[in-house]
Amino acid sequence: MDSISELPDALLLKILSLLPTARDIVATMVLSKRWQPLWMMVPRLVYDDSYQNLEYGSFSRFVDKSLFLHEAPVIETLHFRLGKTCGSGDIRVWIRAADKCFVRRLIIEFDSSSSASPAILPRSLYTGCRMLAILKLTKTVLVDVTSPISFPSLKRLILLSVKYPSEEFVQRMLSNCPVLELLYVEQCPDDNVTIFTIRVPSLKTLILRKSVDKRKGSEDGFVIDAPSLERLDIQDDYRGGFCVIENEMPNIVEADVDVAYGHPGKVLSSITSVKHLTLCITSSKDAYPVGSIFGCLVFLNICTLEIEWLNLLMSVLRDAPILRALKLEQVYIYSSFFGSVYIC
Repeated sequence: MDSISELPDALLLKILSLLPTARDIVATMVLSKRWQPLWMMVPRLVYDDSYQNLEYGSFSRFVDKSLFLHEAPVIETLHFRLGKTCGSGDIRVWIRAADKCFVRRLIIEFDSSSSASPAILPRSLYTGCRMLAILKLTKTVLVDVTSPISFPSLKRLILLSVKYPSEEFVQRMLSNCPVLELLYVEQCPDDNVTIFTIRVPSLKTLILRKSVDKRKGSEDGFVIDAPSLERLDIQDDYRGGFCVIENEMPNIVEADVDVAYGHPGKVLSSITSVKHLTLCITSSKDAYPVGSIFGCLVFLNICTLEIEWLNLLMSVLRDAPILRALKLEQVYIYSSFFGSVYIC
């Protein structure tokens, strides 16, 4: 241990950053006096209350004290894994501390958002985290704010099973992310959003998912305006849904379209610059945008649940002059005439 203690501070901090949680990092103080002040400078902190048999009050006090004593000029990663007993007041204090520590990556994950008192994130999250570059929220509840929303440095936003105050709030939040490059959304039941609208000029990667048990209505879908988009990945198994792309996306390089919509051709007609395309649809009828040319397409992975899939394939092959690789996935279907069959 003495030989390790002789290593420079920068290297020791990297070693400490590899430990699983902040409690493990603080425990290194007992090793020697050389290690006692180092934990206060570690740029990666993980506070995990999701699995430990630890009384919550003790956990909360530990987080309060360790964040108060932390002296790193910048915290690269601040990660909270929280159980059902976490209070909104604690979260408010910790997010305020995160802003003072100039956190670059903030991850907040809850064990459940369906408890009697769901964890609500404070308004300061939308206005105070000026240096935040990556934000990941899992099973949280966002609240509306009257003050301006501001994420001037945010480049990556991941929203998994998040509940929103309204559709308008989602649009307002995204419109105040001027440098956002990646957006990953997984919608959950009762998230208060029927039409999820994404209008982000800077966006390069967009990944959209719908929970299989999300209640869906006749107006359930996505609206997208992202002219700089390079990768689109959308998965939606609701037949009555839709995806409207308001303007063409000429920079699309990779797309994965897995939808049950009746007219997926409206999506395909906006991504004709794509080079790598994975297309999985439940209906081949009206699936192809007539008159479109996929002049850049070099790889195609295609599957459908209908026997008439060959017409779709022939249309794509006709309009993809430089296609180099074709993958046809075997899909299981049931036909009342043939019984159980496979197509490929």
